[in-house]
Amino acid sequence: MAHVLRSSDLPALAAGCALFGAGGGGATWPVELMVRRGAPWPVTLHDVADVDPATPCMAVAYSGSPELLGERLPSLDPFGIATDAVERWVGTEIPALCSMEIGGMNGLTTLGAAAGRTLVDADLMGRAFPGFDQVSLLVDGVPGVVLGCATGADGVAVVSQARPADVERLLRTAITTAGGWAGIVLGGFTVGDLARHAVLGAYERVLSVGRGFADARFGEPHDVARAIGGTFLAEGRVQRAPQATPHAGVTSVDLRAVDGAVVRLVARTELLAVLRDGVVVAAAPTVVAAVDAVTREVVQISELTPGRNVFVLALPAPAWWRAADHRLAAVTPSHFGVEGLDLATDPGTDPATDPATDPAGTSTDTREAT
Repeated sequence: MAHVLRSSDLPALAAGCALFGAGGGGATWPVELMVRRGAPWPVTLHDVADVDPATPCMAVAYSGSPELLGERLPSLDPFGIATDAVERWVGTEIPALCSMEIGGMNGLTTLGAAAGRTLVDADLMGRAFPGFDQVSLLVDGVPGVVLGCATGADGVAVVSQARPADVERLLRTAITTAGGWAGIVLGGFTVGDLARHAVLGAYERVLSVGRGFADARFGEPHDVARAIGGTFLAEGRVQRAPQATPHAGVTSVDLRAVDGAVVRLVARTELLAVLRDGVVVAAAPTVVAAVDAVTREVVQISELTPGRNVFVLALPAPAWWRAADHRLAAVTPSHFGVEGLDLATDPGTDPATDPATDPAGTSTDTREAT
């Protein structure tokens, strides 16, 4: 069944993408401005089952520093050179397009690349994650996947058949060469591959969550959580700016909750876990989002500055990540080198409908951090 996205849906899509950015993924507003005029509105969104499974497909994303993207604006065709390289590599034009990272700015980025292609409602992460080694096709080891990355001065790097960890290292090097951010294109797969190796219905979910957030945005935090199908975790004032931890690339932010509890947010480029008085109450792949208690804007990790009042919500992880052990192992905090924060169950589900949570909305699988 085809769904039509209109420019009037853009604010709700942006809000949903921001929430699924989990504190990272880049602010959505710059890309929202670009796609408002640059996307081929109205955009037709196709279910995977409605498209010939043999159709070649690709995904696009910006990667690198979102701050640099704001300073060095993309060209009118930011994915052209990488798309040409990937199509040469696979030996055919690629008529279908899906999302690579629905969380953060890249959920909207895909819409800007939809002209002339069949947009399929599938995503290769289902939320924002820190690395290319969390791309679902790579996690599942789908053969033939190829990635192209612009390297600046009309150069392009192509990576194929590499291990997920090596893809991450090689593309980060190419992005550095490009000046800190670059357009990434992933190809070498078909629409049929998405049925098993992607998060389906990602745009429909993000749009639904964004609409729920818009409807309840200025209500009580518990009501906001309920409106988006999530769980309220805490509300409080940021006590200090993000602090480095002993783990490379990992930071933490402390909140003083309104009920007196000490809440710690553990993050990489996205929020990985939430602790309440030393007990883990949410952890990736559960989606954790912070919202400014006054403006009700979804807050990036870099914006968690001392004195800011925020409330913290959790959204259920896409079920795809919990459907197999090797998938879950690629996205838990321990995968990023932080032990003792993994949870076996998902506390992002609305406690009113999830028997795995207690009446306070805290997972029964909470544990002391080590």
